[in-house]
Amino acid sequence: MSCITATPDKNGHVPVNDCRSLYNYYPSFAAAIVFSIVFGISLCLHTTQAVLWKKRFCWVIIMGVAWETAAFILRIISTRHQISLAFYEPSFLLIFLAPLWFNAFDYMLLGRMICFYLPSRAIFHIPATRLTKLFVFFDVVAFLVQVTGGVMASSGPDESQSAINLGLHIYMGGIGLQQFAILVFTSLAVGLHVELLKMEKEGSLWHRGKEKGWRKLVYTLYASLIFKVLVRIIFRLIEFSPAGNASSIPGHEAFFYCLDSLPMAIAAYLMNIFHPGSILVGPDSEFPTKTRREKKAEKQAKKQAKQQEKQATQARKQAEKSEKQARKAGWGLVQEASVSNEVNAEADFGLGRIGKGGREGDMV
Repeated sequence: MSCITATPDKNGHVPVNDCRSLYNYYPSFAAAIVFSIVFGISLCLHTTQAVLWKKRFCWVIIMGVAWETAAFILRIISTRHQISLAFYEPSFLLIFLAPLWFNAFDYMLLGRMICFYLPSRAIFHIPATRLTKLFVFFDVVAFLVQVTGGVMASSGPDESQSAINLGLHIYMGGIGLQQFAILVFTSLAVGLHVELLKMEKEGSLWHRGKEKGWRKLVYTLYASLIFKVLVRIIFRLIEFSPAGNASSIPGHEAFFYCLDSLPMAIAAYLMNIFHPGSILVGPDSEFPTKTRREKKAEKQAKKQAKQQEKQATQARKQAEKSEKQARKAGWGLVQEASVSNEVNAEADFGLGRIGKGGREGDMV
C-alpha cells in the first residue's frame, strides 16, 4: 500500500497508510482516562502504604505504577494529537518499560521473604541479599536493552521500516532476557514455597511467630508473575512476531488494553490488597543494615588491619633481608677460616720439611 498524505480530523487522526500515522487504530480517549485513573489510585495507595508500614524498598513499585500513570496521561493527550511524536513517543516508552519496575519489586520482595522466613537467610545456598542483587542486575540489563529497542521502534514514520524493525528485534531480545530471569526467579519462589510448607509442618514457623500471612504473599507473587509473564509478555511476543503483524492484533486497541494494561493494573492492585508491609513485620523484614557509626568503625577496622598487614609484610621482608645478609656474612667467615686453615697447613708442612732437613744434616 502506497503512502498518502490525508487531512487530519479534529483529533489529528489520519488513515493507517498516511505517512504521519502513529496508530494502527483510532485510539480511545475514554479508555486512556479510565486507566490513568486506575493506575493513579493504585499509585496513591502504594505511596501511603509504603509510608504507613515504613517499607523503603516499596519505592520500586511506586516508580512502576507512576510510570504507568504518566504513560496513560500522555496517551490521553496523544489521542487528541494523534500525529504528534511529542506525546506518543514518551507514552509508548513508559508503557513498554514500566513492567521492569514491577519485576524488580518482585525480586526484592522474594529476597526479603527468604530473609524473614528462613533461618539460613538463603535459598539453594544462595544468600538473599546476593540473590536480589543478581536479579536486579538482570533487570537493569533488560531495561537498557529494551530502552534501546523501544527508542528505535518508536521513532515514528520518518525512520525507515528496517530501522524500526531492528528496534523491535532489540526490544524483543530484552523481553527474552527478562523472560529467562523470571523463569529462574519462579523456580526459586517455588523452592521457597516448598521450604515454608516443610517448616509449617514441623511447627518451626509457629515457634518463631511467623506462621501467618506467608501463603498470601507467595500466592500474590505467583499471581503477579502469571499476569506479567503468561499474559503480557506472551502478548508482546505474539504482537511483534511476523505472525502477529499479519493478524488483527496490532489493528485493535482492545488487545492492548486487555492483554497489556489490565494485567499490569491487576498486578499493581494485588500488591495493594496483600501489601508486604502488613505481613513482613519486625527486624527480620528488611535486610540487615548498619548504622553510620558501625560503618565508620568497620572502615577504621579495615584500615587498621590493612596497615598491620603492611607492617607485617615489611617486617617479614626486613627479616628475610637480614637473614640473607647473615648467611652471606657467615659464608664469608667460613671462607676466611678455610683460607686460614690452608695457610696454617702449608706453614706446618713447610716447617715439617725444614725440621726433617735439619735432622738429615746432623746425621751426615
